[in-house]
Amino acid sequence: MGPLQHPRDRQMDNSARIVKAPRLMKLTYYLEVISSWCYWAEPAWVELKQRYAGIVEFDWKLALMDASGLPRSRNQCEWFYRRSGTIMRSPFMLNSGWFEPGLKEYLAPNLVAEAAKEFGATDDRVRLAIANAALREGRKVGNWDEAAAVGSAAAGLDAAALLKKAKSPEVEARARATTAEFHALQVNQRPTFLLENNIGDRAVFSGLATSAPLTAAIDAMLHDAAAYASHAAHFGPPPAE
Repeated sequence: MGPLQHPRDRQMDNSARIVKAPRLMKLTYYLEVISSWCYWAEPAWVELKQRYAGIVEFDWKLALMDASGLPRSRNQCEWFYRRSGTIMRSPFMLNSGWFEPGLKEYLAPNLVAEAAKEFGATDDRVRLAIANAALREGRKVGNWDEAAAVGSAAAGLDAAALLKKAKSPEVEARARATTAEFHALQVNQRPTFLLENNIGDRAVFSGLATSAPLTAAIDAMLHDAAAYASHAAHFGPPPAE
């Protein structure tokens, strides 16, 4: 196609028209590894990463849940699972076997996933393996050794080294810091998605587990970022005064 675009070509969807405008925005996914709603949101996360590969920068960060966000009993946990499972039209029910009465925070599954980044496993495989072990198999990933065993197997890492790193002060500090970032957004639902483009626009989607609203927002923000880039190519930066 030449430099001039025929009007009918403008009917293409936004994602098609901006394919050649890389890294115009970032999408940050705030999650708790064993959150059921984060589990249900994973297909949307995969879809977005595939759709906007090379265009959007993707990152996930921990947003640790405290006792207020955890079920009080296994019976209550299963009630929540029946609700979310039917809302998402799941053909299976999540497994509550991971639940441990009295545990106010599940550091092990989260910090093992975070620690794996130190060994090059910066993708989703470790946290997804731990989530699957808990929510589908009912494994007690609140136990440090169990979480490390699952995580190390998923990424081919040494379990002892991974466990040591997961228990390190610096890894916990990083998880606490990203949790503080999450709370600074004034939201309390996981998953939360933070969209930021390179012209300063921001959008926050908290508690949504499907891709459609995120896709609409990403397309709109990419379109505006590309428009700014086009204007800059024709007219340069703004006058100093």
